[in-house]
Amino acid sequence: MERRIGSVVVRLASGDIADREVEAVVNAANSHLWMGSGVAGAIKRRGGEEIEREAVAKGPVAVGEAVVTTGGLLKARYVIHAAAMGQDLSTSAEHIRAATLSALARAKELKLKSIALPALGTGVGGFPLRECARIMLAAVQDHVQAGTSLETVEFALFGAEALRAFEEELSSR
Repeated sequence: MERRIGSVVVRLASGDIADREVEAVVNAANSHLWMGSGVAGAIKRRGGEEIEREAVAKGPVAVGEAVVTTGGLLKARYVIHAAAMGQDLSTSAEHIRAATLSALARAKELKLKSIALPALGTGVGGFPLRECARIMLAAVQDHVQAGTSLETVEFALFGAEALRAFEEELSSR
């Protein structure tokens, strides 16, 4: 599914974020930037250990902040590590919104045209998918309205339930 928010194409895709052909992929990070399981694990397995080493060297960061590392062996040039959770691996609507906006701000600083984001906080963090979709799509809309270099924002979603939640939310906009 694809829809415009302002001048930006928002695309929903099912599958592994590590496979996306974009300039940057977003890692659903914790504040210490360790890359264990879920999205982080997939990025690290595909992109290489250097991504985690570089990320950890830039941490810890406050929950809601984002840092940029190399993309390693990924197709993406960069990984933007958005800390949507603390060390306790719990999250909230405020943390997800802040982490999304921080990731988008890093993309703007790098003058990127394309980015792929996962559903932040919905895996290990256990945050409800539909609420995550609402928060993240609203953050994208706010970012676009404030001005952006991005032309394409992809959501790389794991599983039919996540895809459905984002489709429903994007359709209602």
